Amino acid sequence: MSHRPFLMWPDKRLRSAVDPVEAVTDETRAIWDEMIEAMDAMPGVGLAAVQLGIMQRLAVVDASDERGQAVRMANPEILHASVEYREHEEASPNLPGVSAKFMRPRAVTVRFLNEQGVWDRKDFVGIWATSVQHQIDHLNGRMYFDNLSKTKRDMLMKKAKKLR
Repeated sequence: MSHRPFLMWPDKRLRSAVDPVEAVTDETRAIWDEMIEAMDAMPGVGLAAVQLGIMQRLAVVDASDERGQAVRMANPEILHASVEYREHEEASPNLPGVSAKFMRPRAVTVRFLNEQGVWDRKDFVGIWATSVQHQIDHLNGRMYFDNLSKTKRDMLMKKAKKLR
């Protein structure tokens, strides 16, 4: 199976908050499967549906060493974020060739609809927490570089433009 192409920045859909999922269906599960394939092909540790042009509040994260541990989430929302932060370098297939380091909460508790369509909650720590926060940003129409200062963001965009 192959996945849809990644939207390329500055596609307007990457700046749009996406629609909530009403119910988890077989179609939803098929989209999650496609997203996991795309995430693994990058390779990456997470993906939001909007990155593939699917305007639904769906995300997957898998920061495991062995892979195959993906957490599938519909309508994820952060309930709690730790006061302790960690630095991590983030990037996106929607703006290839560039990345940036910045701080996010080290741990988060997230509420979401799981594969069975039941509300669940899970604690994510470290790279898992960074990834889930990154995906929720995408679902809200934000890119990782929105977290940078204007100067750093301008430098990153200039570098990305050069690479195109």
